[in-house]
Amino acid sequence: MSEPNESEIRDYKDLHVWQKGMELAKRVYQLTQSFPADERYGLVSQMRRAAVSIPSNIAEGQARNTTGEFIQFLSHAEGSAAELDTQLKLGIALGYCQEKTVCTIFELVTDIQKMLKRLRKSLSTKH
Repeated sequence: MSEPNESEIRDYKDLHVWQKGMELAKRVYQLTQSFPADERYGLVSQMRRAAVSIPSNIAEGQARNTTGEFIQFLSHAEGSAAELDTQLKLGIALGYCQEKTVCTIFELVTDIQKMLKRLRKSLSTKH
């Protein structure tokens, strides 16, 4: 899935990568509801913050109205996606969730990472 042309983008909500980021955050919240209560302020909190950070950075970067800042915020979103990927793997290793349950979330993270990289690259060539 590619992003709309610049002329079609009115704000961050028009970006497919932001929409997928919102879906990812929702799924992470749902997943972590079943984690142990003693992880509420540990892994659960970190996973939720990383997931929320992805669409939040996309939104903030796009709203800054400068290409350079947008690229910087996309880079932050990429970092949060890598962080979340690591935390999901840790959740599996600790037995808090099963790989087959998290499979679609991993796919979503990978899709978002690819989309962020393409968007950042396309903006960099115009910058």
